[in-house]
Amino acid sequence: MSVPVRTRHRAAGPRLDEPLVVLATAVVVTGAAALTAVLTAPATTQVFLAWALGAAAVLVCGAVTLAAYGRQENRRLRGRLAANDEELSRLAVETMPGTVELIRKGASAESVLMATPRPAGKAQRQILHTFVNEVSREERKRAATTAACASAAGRVQALATSMLADLRKMEDTHDRITLGDLLKLDHTTAQAGRLADSIAVLTGARSGRRWTKPIVMESILRGAIGRISAYQRVRVHSASTFAISGHAAEGVMHALAELMDNATSFSPPTEEVHVYVEEVSAGIVITIEDCGLVMSPAALARAERAVSAEPLDFTTLSGSRLGLAVVGCLARKHGLIVSFRPSSRGGTGVVVMIPQQLISQNVPAPQAAQPPARTPAVQ
Repeated sequence: MSVPVRTRHRAAGPRLDEPLVVLATAVVVTGAAALTAVLTAPATTQVFLAWALGAAAVLVCGAVTLAAYGRQENRRLRGRLAANDEELSRLAVETMPGTVELIRKGASAESVLMATPRPAGKAQRQILHTFVNEVSREERKRAATTAACASAAGRVQALATSMLADLRKMEDTHDRITLGDLLKLDHTTAQAGRLADSIAVLTGARSGRRWTKPIVMESILRGAIGRISAYQRVRVHSASTFAISGHAAEGVMHALAELMDNATSFSPPTEEVHVYVEEVSAGIVITIEDCGLVMSPAALARAERAVSAEPLDFTTLSGSRLGLAVVGCLARKHGLIVSFRPSSRGGTGVVVMIPQQLISQNVPAPQAAQPPARTPAVQ
């Protein structure tokens, strides 16, 4: 998309017609006045008077001409300043935002400069050239950093998945004394896998876990609980027999895990977090309630903004809100609706609406219950 830049074409130098007209008028007027005065003066003073009046006429004509030229030059300079202001304004309001949009769509600096009409002024052209090159360089750095993070997250995801598979094989063959340690390692590895998944979500990469079949709600909830450290404090109240479509199951599970982890982190370690599941005509409503401190209106507004439909802005992220940013990305991807409200238990309640299009009509048979520290097996 090219950005039109309109310029005014002006003459290179000042126009001299106005000063010449003024000079001619001054010569005629002063010459006529001097001639009249000389002819009406006595003969003995005519020569002296002619010289004096001639000198005065020359001075007057020169002064008037200089004044006219200065006035014209002043008007020309004001016009140039106005044109430069207009050009700079257009450069800032139209041209630069247009070039940024093109660069963000993947265009190179050279193609953007070729597609953008050049400003008339040399200084404006230099500003545009420097601006486009710097924005293009920063965009390449950002893309490279994001790709590197996504690649690293993918490797950690693969390692975590492989480690979980190996641990579960060992759990099936070891005695009860060793089983407890293996389950602890299983749970820690699941949390590491969730962290890798979070990085992948924030960088736009694909999740390391995918299902081809629907996953029942019981397994979704248990899988989410198994990915948080304080899983023993979560109490689930659900009689739902619905299942989540395979393509969205991992995203829903991950979002619920982040919200449960947030609830356990910001509530007293002796208090429980309760999860309620309700089937409604629009889909499934999952409510997570804790007994922590009530969020202030400003904190609630920040949380709502983090999980809203607004695009993710990395400049607003902080270490304490990464989980909500991940939830926001997943909500936008799968059409989840997430909202916050005061909890009836004294803390904060999070309401997650899973839309009807993510709910599978072909509900599979309930899967066997798994230990809380383990995620559901890939199907």
